[in-house]
Amino acid sequence: MIRFILADLRRLWAGALVVVLLVTLATALGVCVVLQERALRLGSARAADKFDLVIGAGGSETQLVLSSVFLQPSPLPLMPGDVLARLAADPRVDWAAPVGFGDSFSGYPIVGTTVALADKLSGGFAEGKVFAREGEAVIGSAVKLPLGGEIKPMHGSAEEGGETHTELVYHIAGRLQPTGTAWDRAILVPIQAVWHIHGLGAAEADAEGAEEAEHDHEEAGAGHDAHGHGHEHHGEAHPDAALDESWTANAPGLPAILVKPKSIADAYKLRQDYRSGNTIAVFPGEVLTNLYATLGDAKQILVAVASGAQALVAASLVLVTVIHIGQRRRQIGALRAFGAPRGAIFGIVWLEFFTLVAAGIGFGFALGFAAALTLSGLFSQTSGIAMPVGFAREDLALAAVLLGFAAILAALPAVLAYRQSPAQALRA
Repeated sequence: MIRFILADLRRLWAGALVVVLLVTLATALGVCVVLQERALRLGSARAADKFDLVIGAGGSETQLVLSSVFLQPSPLPLMPGDVLARLAADPRVDWAAPVGFGDSFSGYPIVGTTVALADKLSGGFAEGKVFAREGEAVIGSAVKLPLGGEIKPMHGSAEEGGETHTELVYHIAGRLQPTGTAWDRAILVPIQAVWHIHGLGAAEADAEGAEEAEHDHEEAGAGHDAHGHGHEHHGEAHPDAALDESWTANAPGLPAILVKPKSIADAYKLRQDYRSGNTIAVFPGEVLTNLYATLGDAKQILVAVASGAQALVAASLVLVTVIHIGQRRRQIGALRAFGAPRGAIFGIVWLEFFTLVAAGIGFGFALGFAAALTLSGLFSQTSGIAMPVGFAREDLALAAVLLGFAAILAALPAVLAYRQSPAQALRA
């Protein structure tokens, strides 16, 4: 029987190839959707796990997390600088790191922050050390710049017509270990250096220039105006100045503060305390849960589209198979005339068709995995977030369902061949 099937497939190789390709493409579409959605969930969840609590000014919780955790450029409102001073002095806080956005270099976002965050973000340095002066920077593992290289900050981005700061040139002091987050593509610099080149810090204490400084820092923290250009006041740079991270109530306004509580109980208490007044406090994981709900709806739509495509392929295969059986009536009649039992005819036709569909399902899983891997790689290059693509136990259930459907589908032409009498076949 096996020899007969192989000989038949070699003779009808073109039709067999079409069947395999149709099943492969239909299966790959569904598998790619499932794997890509799972990779996005896992990657974003692991990235959010790096940060316990995010505090910002009143506004969108989702945008606060996207900007501070995933470093997506977007204007954020500023909260008073005394919030940072209170958090730094709070016994429930292990460390609190302000973050400031708005500048970039060679497509990499520059984030103003503290030694604590730069030192603890990845758990160590691949090379070099943490910044110790205003003119030093630390780069993520995916930033393709050499140690000791120069970084000339640009307000906004080159695509948006950003303006390069001439007050300060950072020198790369260290490279972080990979974190699997968007921070792997970030350039970390001292927050006080960001304040100084934007005319903040000491200028805040000057009542005469306070209003102008606050306007300028809104651009430094939030990114740029609606036209993509920052109209900022240039301050004085102090590249050799030592870092002073003893925060006071006179600190400039901030778009976000990343907080590491000392315990889970402290995290919930801090979240409650800073969810009133002019601030909001969020757990990134909670915000992602809401995003996952939206993502789940999108996944259902994509799965429905993939299922529709698979149903159309199945219908096409049935039509092709019925026509194929009609064309092979004389061959089937000859086999019956030479004494082949009906069961053998059923087995030959069923096994031949099932083999083709099963091969298509196998190739479809391989192609879907390769497509998801490629898409995740492209997304990881642009976002810095590691996207783990892999099969899970529920994928075995999907494969079993598809193979079961293939077995039922293959039974249709087999039944047609089974019910065909030798006399009718030879007269055709």
